[in-house]
Amino acid sequence: MATTTRSSAPRPARGPRIDASGSRSDAPALRSVSQIPLRPAEAWQSDPDTRTGRIPLTLPRPAAPDPGFRPSAYAGEAVPFQVTAFREGHDLIGVHVRLTSPSGAESLHRLAALDDGFDRWRTLIAPLEQGVWTFRFEAFADDVATWQHAAELKIAAGVDTALMREIGARLFTAAATEKDRGAAQTRALTAAAATLRDEDASDEAALAVVRDPQLAEFFRERPLRSLLTLGEDRELLVERERAGVGAWYEFFPRSEGAKRRKDGTIASGTFRTATKRLPAVAAMGFDVLYLPPIHPIGEVNRKGPNNALVAGPGDPGSPWAIGSAAGGHDTVHPDLGTLADFRAFVRAARVEGLEIALDLALQAAPDHPWVTAHPEWFTTLPDGSIAFAENPPKKYQDIYPVNFDNDPDGIRAEVLRIVRHWIAQGVKIFRVDNPHTKPLQFWEWLIAEVNAEDPDVVFLAEAFTRPAPLLGLAQAGFQQSYSYFTWRNTKAELEEFLQWISGETADVMRPNLFVNTPDILTEYLQYGGRPAYKVRAALAATGSASYGVYAGYELIENIARPGSEENIDNEKYEYKLRDWAAADAAGTTLAPYLTRLNEIRRAHPALRQLRGLTVHWSDDEAILVYSKHIDGALTESGESDTIIVVANVDPHSARQTMVHLDTTVWGVPRGADYEVEDLITGAVWTWNQDAFVRLDAFAEPVHILHVRKTR
Repeated sequence: MATTTRSSAPRPARGPRIDASGSRSDAPALRSVSQIPLRPAEAWQSDPDTRTGRIPLTLPRPAAPDPGFRPSAYAGEAVPFQVTAFREGHDLIGVHVRLTSPSGAESLHRLAALDDGFDRWRTLIAPLEQGVWTFRFEAFADDVATWQHAAELKIAAGVDTALMREIGARLFTAAATEKDRGAAQTRALTAAAATLRDEDASDEAALAVVRDPQLAEFFRERPLRSLLTLGEDRELLVERERAGVGAWYEFFPRSEGAKRRKDGTIASGTFRTATKRLPAVAAMGFDVLYLPPIHPIGEVNRKGPNNALVAGPGDPGSPWAIGSAAGGHDTVHPDLGTLADFRAFVRAARVEGLEIALDLALQAAPDHPWVTAHPEWFTTLPDGSIAFAENPPKKYQDIYPVNFDNDPDGIRAEVLRIVRHWIAQGVKIFRVDNPHTKPLQFWEWLIAEVNAEDPDVVFLAEAFTRPAPLLGLAQAGFQQSYSYFTWRNTKAELEEFLQWISGETADVMRPNLFVNTPDILTEYLQYGGRPAYKVRAALAATGSASYGVYAGYELIENIARPGSEENIDNEKYEYKLRDWAAADAAGTTLAPYLTRLNEIRRAHPALRQLRGLTVHWSDDEAILVYSKHIDGALTESGESDTIIVVANVDPHSARQTMVHLDTTVWGVPRGADYEVEDLITGAVWTWNQDAFVRLDAFAEPVHILHVRKTR
């Protein structure tokens, strides 16, 4: 694909230059496990070795699969910066990454060798400043480290001791002459060189110099470089935190506050009645409220209950059949209220700590104003009729899909107008319906246009589709994506999926793990009962930084329409009268469980990360084990955070088995004890790398364990 709008954004202006000491008051907005002091940028730029390219730098990350796009992250995300670097022979090298923030501040970070046999180097950095960052990998021959390794062996063995001492003395003398070392370092380096050259100093004294931790730290912060090689300048787009982190809740405003009249018909809920539900949604800990389309609904071919082809009097129809004589995509359904009522609803949600996400469905009912004004925007069949939407075996006779080929400029202008209209009403998040059925280039253009005007706007792709289209949409600009998590239910399927989203695709795609939708009620939920609902919510809430549920999930609404994956009496086609108060009083609702999951997510920064996930092993085919860890250098509190999730994914049984954990992931040596607390039940255990678990699906099917302390 050619270079895109997204990757060809104007470069940020460069910031102030670094002074000779490498210090500055406007430090970059980031957290890092490996930041080191800067040396003058002029010295790097003028070094003639930078033009030799002696040390290969390959397979850089973060990177998009398609080089025409830039990778992305969200503010506070722990991003792995990784590159493959090596040189001939046995001499040692070092690798840095140099970052420039959107405001122009530079920082330098040391990469650590992974020692995995693949010459990979890596560090973790959490950029906090929103905008386009640039980064560049820099490799060099580490002459002091090479000497230290050889001297440690040879001097101790009495081999070439004089030669080793003189080589070291020359290296220390050269380092001492560098102007940006500082007086204290210069004195220490000069003294070390003198010791190595002192004929009266023993080899033990020379070895003490080789092993001196203070000298080692000098060269960790400021290595003595040769064969310096600079990689290409690359870009990373950092978006606001909500672009990657959120707990979503979906409800239909027309059902919230709807009431049955004496004649049996139902009066629609409104934005005003739906406002009364906001405190309960916020109390469960959700921070994004997603609304299906709120526009007028077509009268022609309107669907009745359970997708019936004929609607009866009072049947409201599907909100996705957008448009009627009352208006189109820029209009509020008259039953819900006015545009002013919607703005008041958005403000009320904001007071509760909720952002509103609005559905953007680019399709039309047969009586949408577009159909008369722009018939060329649709596909006309040979018999003269307009093609309705199909997703075999599903048919949507009440919806006309838009044909983007006949008048692309006109369609682009109209959609951009609509999006701008809703942004003006206070909407900053759009959940886009079926974007994989529209041209990828269209989304690339639209999102670039919108984010150039307002970088805080977030687009979620409702794309339950194959990996390639998912990644294509993410690269084109979608900040989040639905995924096929919904149909990954076994231990093996979930292990593969979790590793895929947290590793291979994490440079471009941020999955939002919705557990159900009005259109999707999987067999796992249909037949798994309450345990299945707990398992899926826990996996979604801990497996990704963003997840969501559709209203009614907490009531275990698991009866499907025969032969389908949809709820019977689907809210998509009718009002849903739910008695939330009665469910709370009966104690049957999952609301307390969802509330606890969201409390855990907010309290533990590891769960607000997409990456940092490690799959571990269990001896049982139904016990899934994974952990999430973040280093204290990358958290606001400065404390490391580790969560271990152990889930019985068989909702019909009690399982007991041994789990086997790589505890080194969170800094506990193999074989050492550590303490864990179950954040669901409060139980505390002492664990090791091997631990026994028993999970009863009918009690608590999932452990969410916090590693509290080591012993």
